Order: sequence, then C-alpha cells, then structure tokens
Amino acid sequence: MHRVYLEEREPIHFKFEQNQEDFIVDEIGLEWKKNGNYTILRVQKVEMTTWDMVAAFAAFLNINAEKIGYAGLKDKHATTTQYISVEARYEKELKKFKHPQIKILSWNRHTYAIRMGDLLGNRFSINLFEVDQIQAGQIQKSAKKAEQIGIPNYFGYQRFGRNLDSIEQAQQMIDGEITIEDAKLKKFLISVYQSERFNDWLSERVTLSKELNNGKFLLLEGDLYMDTNGKLFTPKQPQQADFEAQKVVPTGLLCGRGVYRSRDKALEIESKYDDGFLYEKGLRREAIVFPKDVEIKYHNNFDKMNIAFTLPKGAYATVFLENIAAKEFKPKKLKNIK
Repeated sequence: MHRVYLEEREPIHFKFEQNQEDFIVDEIGLEWKKNGNYTILRVQKVEMTTWDMVAAFAAFLNINAEKIGYAGLKDKHATTTQYISVEARYEKELKKFKHPQIKILSWNRHTYAIRMGDLLGNRFSINLFEVDQIQAGQIQKSAKKAEQIGIPNYFGYQRFGRNLDSIEQAQQMIDGEITIEDAKLKKFLISVYQSERFNDWLSERVTLSKELNNGKFLLLEGDLYMDTNGKLFTPKQPQQADFEAQKVVPTGLLCGRGVYRSRDKALEIESKYDDGFLYEKGLRREAIVFPKDVEIKYHNNFDKMNIAFTLPKGAYATVFLENIAAKEFKPKKLKNIK
C-alpha cells in the first residue's frame, strides 16, 4: 500500500539530494548531569553510518563496539551530529582521536550510558532545488499547515533497506517459505514486516480521514493515545481537544507480543494488520507527529530553498518532505542514494 497524506492537492515539484552539504541532521539530546562515570561526546560525522562511526571509536579504543552507547541511527548520506557515550576512563585516550569523517564537538559527563531512544528529537536542515516562486509559496503554506494538523508518521523508504524486495523477503520468512540463519538479517526483516504493516494500517486510517473528516486525522473509539511523556492510555471517548492542542496523539500497532491493542472501532481496522503469532516484542508508535519550528529561506536567483524543522524521535524527514510534495519518494528516484 502506498503512503498517502492528509491533504488532497496537486503535487509540488522540487528536488533534493542526501549529501553532506544539502542534508544536515542534528540530534537533540537529553539533559546531561555534567558528572558521572560516563563521558558524553557530541560527534559530527560525514558520509558514514552510525554503526561505522561507532566501529571507528571502538577500534581506536580497542574495545567492543557494544561498550559505546548511542541514542539513534543517523543517515549515512548527510552531515549529522549525535551523542555517544563511553566510560569516562577512556577520556584521556579520546583526546587523541582523529578521523577524516568524524569530529568531536563537545564533551560532557553523565551518570549512565546512552541507550537507544535517549533523545528528544532531531533538527533537520535540507536544501530543496528547482523551486520557483509559486512553488516556494506552496511549500511554505503546506509546511505551516503540517505544523498545525500534523503529518502521518510513516516509516520512510530508508526503513526497508536498499531496495524494496526486503518487504517480500520478510513476508516469505514469516510465512515459512524461506529460512534465515543470520541473526542480524532476521531481526532486520522482522522490523521490515512490522513497519510495513504499520504503514499499511496508517494508509487506511489516513484514507478514512480524507473521506470522512475533511483531511484532518480522524480519531476513533478505542484508539490508544500517547501523551507528551510517552505514556499510553485508552480513554472512553476520542481525545479531540487534547489532540488538536498537541497534548496527545493516537498510536498504531507494531505487531508482536506483550503490547496493548486498541479497542472497539479502532480495533476493527487495526486487527487487519496484526499478527498475534509473531514472537518479536510489539510496540505502539505515534500515528501523527507535529513538525516544530519550521524555518524557510528562499533564494530566488538560484531556485533554491532551505527548509529547517524539528521532528520527534523516530520520525523521518523524508516523510515530512513527502507530505509537502504530496507524492511518495523512492530510493531510485533520489540522487546519491545507494
């Protein structure tokens, strides 16, 4: 199923490239204690994955990569900053660290190692090209509307690997048609399976919202909500006022074990994309996210626009751009995506 968006309008044309000059990502970290047994490094990396960056630090310190903490995975084809943690006893050695693609920007201390998810969100700065004056106005209007009503929180195309045949492979593995021995690949394919089902569920909910709620996300009886502290709850009726005030958001299911399911009308749709036999741990994911602090700079002479915005953790910048463009992107249509 395709990723569909709340606004019904003609697509807006623009191009962008994921590279170190035109795609900038800055992780918004937690508040560090400024003391403790762990050193927190704010690190900038260029044209490399988070795993490769962690491996470079691990090799330099001659330690297992698992001893280096990080909060999230950042794009390879970009300039990105993020926080990592190592035991404070390596500080002296780290001051000698040099790498052509990695720069240590700042140091801090904390009482525990960074764990996956220990971040507030990410700030993006992306250059858009081939944008004329009319399109510039359309982009600005669409971006501001997204701040008000939110955007569907799809998993972006990056979630599904270098090519989309991973979706078919994941389904074959779940159905028992193929056996995967490699533990890392198996885990990746399970996440692909969960993410594809979530995206399909969200597409149906967005389509229903367009049909019945004038392009605003339609809340249903039995929806499970998440508040700003990440707490899940099921109210007796839809939380329309708090949702519009951006205090709560409805959530969708990443199928698996040990996870709450929705109820009533919400369950009628959710159950179509559930898999009660999947042993992997299930999760709830925000159905809608709200971009914050959108800033736009338009360079008329060069048909170039810079758009900066903040998204909560786990949300994809490319999904925000899809929402603006009113069309779905795929890896093969983007330059410098390998």
